[in-house]
Amino acid sequence: MGFLRHGSIFSLTGVVLLEIKKSLNNADNVLYDWEGAIDRDPCFWRGVSCDNVTLAVIGLNLTQLGLSGEISPAFGRLKSLQYLDLRENSLSGQIPDEIGQCVNLKTIDLSFNAFHGDIPFSISQLKQLENLILKNNQLTGPIPSTLSQLPNLKTLDLAQNKLTGEIPTLLYWSEVLQYLGLRDNLLTGNLSPDMCRLTGLWYFDIRSNNITGPIPENIGNCTSYEILDLSYNQLTGEIPFNIGFLQVATLSLQGNKLVGKIPDVIGLMQALAVLDLSNNFLEGSIPSILGNLTFTGKLYLHGNMLTGVIPPELGNMTKLSYLQLNDNNLTGQIPPELGSLSELFELDLSNNKFSGPFPKNVSYCSSLNYINVHGNMLNGTVPPELQDLGSLTYLNLSSNSFSGRIPEELGHIVNLDTMDLSENILTGHIPRSIGNLEHLLTLVLKHNKLTGGIPSEFGSLKSIYAMDLSENNLSGSIPPELGQLQTLNALLLEKNSLSGSIPPQLGNCFSLSTLNLSYNNLSGEIPASSIFNRFSFDRHTCSYVGNLQLCGGSTKPMCNVYRKRSSETMGASAILGISIGSMCLLLVFIFLGIRWNQPKGFVKASKNSSQSPPSLVVLHMDMSCHTYDDIMRITDNLHERFLVGRGASSSVYKCTLKNGKKVAIKRLYNHYPQNVHEFETELATLGHIKHRNLVSLYGYSLSSAGNLLFYDFMDNGSLWDILHGPVRKVTLDWDARLIIALGAAQGLEYLHHNCSPRIIHRDVKSSNILLDERFEVHLSDFGIAKSICSASTHTSTYVMGTIGYIDPEYARTSRLNEKSDVYSFGIVLLELITRQKAVDDEKNLHQWVLSHVNNKSVMEIVDQEVKDTCTDPNAIQKLIRLALLCAQKFPAQRPTMHDVVNVILTLLPPPSVKKSSAGAANAAANAAVDSAANAGGANRRYVDDYVDSKHRDNLSASSTTSGGHLFVKFGEVISQG
Repeated sequence: MGFLRHGSIFSLTGVVLLEIKKSLNNADNVLYDWEGAIDRDPCFWRGVSCDNVTLAVIGLNLTQLGLSGEISPAFGRLKSLQYLDLRENSLSGQIPDEIGQCVNLKTIDLSFNAFHGDIPFSISQLKQLENLILKNNQLTGPIPSTLSQLPNLKTLDLAQNKLTGEIPTLLYWSEVLQYLGLRDNLLTGNLSPDMCRLTGLWYFDIRSNNITGPIPENIGNCTSYEILDLSYNQLTGEIPFNIGFLQVATLSLQGNKLVGKIPDVIGLMQALAVLDLSNNFLEGSIPSILGNLTFTGKLYLHGNMLTGVIPPELGNMTKLSYLQLNDNNLTGQIPPELGSLSELFELDLSNNKFSGPFPKNVSYCSSLNYINVHGNMLNGTVPPELQDLGSLTYLNLSSNSFSGRIPEELGHIVNLDTMDLSENILTGHIPRSIGNLEHLLTLVLKHNKLTGGIPSEFGSLKSIYAMDLSENNLSGSIPPELGQLQTLNALLLEKNSLSGSIPPQLGNCFSLSTLNLSYNNLSGEIPASSIFNRFSFDRHTCSYVGNLQLCGGSTKPMCNVYRKRSSETMGASAILGISIGSMCLLLVFIFLGIRWNQPKGFVKASKNSSQSPPSLVVLHMDMSCHTYDDIMRITDNLHERFLVGRGASSSVYKCTLKNGKKVAIKRLYNHYPQNVHEFETELATLGHIKHRNLVSLYGYSLSSAGNLLFYDFMDNGSLWDILHGPVRKVTLDWDARLIIALGAAQGLEYLHHNCSPRIIHRDVKSSNILLDERFEVHLSDFGIAKSICSASTHTSTYVMGTIGYIDPEYARTSRLNEKSDVYSFGIVLLELITRQKAVDDEKNLHQWVLSHVNNKSVMEIVDQEVKDTCTDPNAIQKLIRLALLCAQKFPAQRPTMHDVVNVILTLLPPPSVKKSSAGAANAAANAAVDSAANAGGANRRYVDDYVDSKHRDNLSASSTTSGGHLFVKFGEVISQG
C-alpha cells in the first residue's frame, strides 16, 4: 500500500508538472527529463526538489533556461511548494491568481522576465511568504496594500517595473521587512513619516520614481537603515537636520529639487561610504566637518549652486576614491591638501571658478585615473609632475588660462587615453614625446598659441581616434606619417599656417570621417582617393575652404596642366616614364610566370600566412582598444619572463592590459588548424558563453606567427597546482573541496545541458580547473580540444584527452559524448579526495581506489586534511561512491552532470554548521557553503536513492575492476560505518 500511495503522489505530481511544461516554450530542450513515463520519478526531474518524507514537490528552480511562454495556472495545484524560482528567462503574460493557492510558498522569484499586468492580490494569502522578488518585468497598476498582511515578508523587490500610485502606508508597519526595493517605477505621492516604523529594514530604495514633497523631518529615526536611496525623484525642501542621526553606509539624494545648505551634522555620519547630494539646488559652502568622514569612499556634490572654497579638511578623507565637485560656483585655489588622498581615483572640479595654479601635490595621488578641471580660471604652467601619475587615463585642463609650454613629461603618462589642453594660452612647440602615447584615443590642443610643425612622431599614435590641433599658429607641412593612423576618425587642423600639399598618405586613414584643413596655406591638387572624395569645398562641410591654392577634388575642376612642349615632342620625363612603365610590365609578366609554375599548395600557404599579418579578434570589452601589436609590446613578444606555465599543447603567458585587467595568453604549439574558418566560428561561439564557473574567452589571433587564445587570468592557478605543486601553498579542508567539486560540476552541467548545441569539454582534468583570487572555480579549455588536436594530425581517430582521465570506452570506440566528460570528472573527484595524481609511475588512481574499496579499506586512501576537517565520514564515503559512479565502465551507467550537481549539493553542510576559517580557499568555501547548502537541503536523500535507482539492475552486471559488484562491496563498507 505504501508503494501505491507514493506512486499515486508521483503520478499526480508528474501530471501537474507536465501541464506546467506545456505552457512553456523551449521546454523540450532544457526540461528534457520531464517525461510522462510511469517509472519516471518527478523528484529527479531537472529543477525539482521534493520533501524527504512526503515526497511532495517543495521547490522548483528553472532559472536561466531561456524559457518563454506563460506561467500555467496549474502551479496552484502544487500545494506543498515552498520555493519558486523562474528568474532570468523570457516568460511573459500575467502572474496567475492561482499562485495564491500555494499556501506554503516562502520564496517567489520571477525577476528578469517580461510579465505584465497587476500584481495578483491572491499573493496576500501566502502567510508563509518571506521573499517576493518581481523586479525587472513590465508589471503595472498599484502595489497591493494587502501585501502588508504577509506576516513573514522579509524581502519585497518590485524594482524596474511600471507600477503606479503611492507606496501603501500599511507596508511601513511591518516588523519583519528587511529589504524594500521599488526603484525605476512610476510611483507618486509623498514620503510618509511612517517609513521609520520599519525597525528591521536595512535597504530602502525608491530611486527613479515621481515621489514629491519633503524628506520627512523624522528621517533620523530610521536607525536600522544601511542603504537609503531617494535619488531621481521630485523631492523638495531642505535636507532635515536630524538626517545626521542615521547610521547608513550609503546616502543617495541626487537628482531631486532639494534646496538650502548641506547640514553640518552629515559630517558626524561616520559609517558613510557613499554620500551623493549631486544635481540638486543646494547652496552655501561645503562644510569643513565633512573632512571627518574618514571612511567615505565616494563624495558627489556636483550639479548644485555651492559657493566658497574647497575645505582643506577634505584632505583628511583618506579613503576617498571619487571626488566630484564639478558644475558649482566654487572659487579660490585648489587646496594642495588633496595630494594626501592616496586612494583618489577620480577628481572632477570642472565648470567652477577656481583660480591660481594647479597644485603639484596632486601628483602624489598615485591611484588617480581621471582629472577634469575644464572651465575654470586656473593659470600658471601645466605641472610636469603629472608624469608621476602612472595610472592616469583622462586629463582635461581645457578652458582655463594655462600658459607656457606643454611639458615634455606629459608624453611619459603611458596609460593616457584622453588629453585635452584646448582653449588655454599655451605656447611653443608640441612635444614630440606625445607621439609615445600608444593608448591615446583623443588629443585636443585647439585654440592655443602653439607654433612649429606637427610632430612626425604622431604617426605612432596607433590608437588615436580624434586629433584636434586647430586654431593655433602651426606651420610647415602635414606629416605623411599621419597616414599610418588606421583608427583615426577625425582630423581637425583648420585655422593654422600649414603649407605644402596634402599628403596622399592620408588616404590610408580608412576610418577618417571628419577632415578639416580649412584656412591654411595648403596648395596643389587634392589627392585622388576615395577618402578625400568624402569631403569638399562646401562651406557647410568646410574641409578645404580658405586654401586658395588648392585645386581638384570631387567638387572642383581638375587643376590645369600646362605642357611646355608640343604633343609632337616627347620630353625626357615622358621617355623616363615610358621606360619605367615598360620595366614594371616586364616584372609583372615574370612574376605571373613564376606563380603559374608554383605548386598550388604553396600559393595557398602564402595566402594564409605571408599576406595576412597577425590581427586580434576581440570577444570581450576588457580587450577593446587593444591590437595585436599592443599585446606584443606589453609582453615583449611573449618573452620568457611572462611565461607562467607549459602544457602538452600550449604555453601560457600572463599579460596586464592597458586598463589593468590581467589576461592569460595561451600559445598553441601547432600551426593553423585544418579548417581555420570552422575553428574561428567555434571560438566566436565560445566567446559568447558566459557562466560563473567557466573561464571567459576574451579574444584570439590566428596566423602563421602563432595561434593565440586570450582568457581571463586566474590568480590562484589550477587545482593541479594546489594538490600536487612543489610548494603546498593552500590548505584545503573538506568544505573547500566540496565547493571546488561543485563549481567544476556546475560548469560542466552548463556545457552539457544549457548550451545549444551541447558542448563536450573533451579534456576534463585538474589542471583545467582554475581558481581566481577568491578561489572560485572556473573550468578552462572547453570546446577547443577537437580543433587543437585535429590541427596536429589528419587521423580522424585521434584520441583527445589526457592519460589517466580518458574514458576507456571512448579510447576503445572513438565515440565521444557527454558521459566521457563525466568519467574524467569522476577521476578529478578521486584526485580531490585523495590528493593523489591521476596516474604516475607507480599506480593508476582509479584502479588504486578500486583495490582499496575491494579490501574494505576505503578510508585509508583519503587525504589527512579531509579526515581532519570533515565531521561526517559518511559524507566522504558518499563522495567516493559518486566518483566511482562517474567512472563506471559503461557510459549508460554513469550519471549526468545535472545528477552529479544535485548529489554534491546534498553533501554540503547545513548553513548553521560552523566551518573552519583558516586559509583563503576555506574562507571562500565558507562564503559559498551557505547559499549552496540551502539549495541542496531539500535533496539530502538524493545520493542513496540515485545510486540505488541507477544500479538496481547492474549490481551483478560485470566482473571487471570497474564493474557493479565492487559497488556491492563498497556499499557494505559504508553500511558498516
